[in-house]
Amino acid sequence: MTVSIHVGDRLPTLQLPPVDRTTLALFGGASGDHNPIHIDLDFARRSGMPDVFAQGMLGMAWLGRVVTQWVPQSRIRQYDARFAGITHLGNAITCTGEVVELLEFHGEPCARVAVSSANQYGQNKIVGEAIVALA
Repeated sequence: MTVSIHVGDRLPTLQLPPVDRTTLALFGGASGDHNPIHIDLDFARRSGMPDVFAQGMLGMAWLGRVVTQWVPQSRIRQYDARFAGITHLGNAITCTGEVVELLEFHGEPCARVAVSSANQYGQNKIVGEAIVALA
């Protein structure tokens, strides 16, 4: 079965529950990111933050899930992201993606997909793109 991909196609949305301390601790353990700004309230406050906040790589992983729920991981040729805002405790993140270009990448037919995440208030947290092989 051949699936046709077009500019403007939207990837299935990924809606996540509000970020909590358990999520941050579990991701820190799994990723090895034990920066206390993400898990230690006292440290976060001494650093001028009101509370701990999510690791940037956690947000990138969520955006990666949007892409890998659409195509197999083996078809990802490039993935880039820019951190646009802090993901605070209680933020319910929505991750989206859209095909913005069909192109040839290193001699292979591919699609460029814009991805982004935002909280329940519409504030962007991470924006990026992925290049995925069409076959």
